[in-house]
Amino acid sequence: MFSLSPGQAHDAPEGRKLLRRLGGQSEKLPLLMDRAYEGNETRQLALKLGFEPVVPPLKTRLDPWVYDQEMYKRRNEIERLFRRLKGFRRIFSRFEKLDVIFLGFIVFALIFDALR
Repeated sequence: MFSLSPGQAHDAPEGRKLLRRLGGQSEKLPLLMDRAYEGNETRQLALKLGFEPVVPPLKTRLDPWVYDQEMYKRRNEIERLFRRLKGFRRIFSRFEKLDVIFLGFIVFALIFDALR
């Protein structure tokens, strides 16, 4: 599941909207998050919905938490997917003016990548 947000907007509020759309989980699933989602509000929402947030705390935190460092290392798989998507010039340059067309091409690129 993904959504588009304005380029100048912070990722965390949009990430919280996506988490709410996913809803609660019956079992504790790991949720790999970028440090942009490290804030208390996002972490608390993830915990409330039954996810196990996997994100390192900032070094300046007074009350740092423990996280699964081995699981966090797998976040590079997500970053590599974004790199492959940016290999599609239409995605990298955002040629499309309409969000629906842009999203359609992202879905096409994801399907292409999965079949590769």
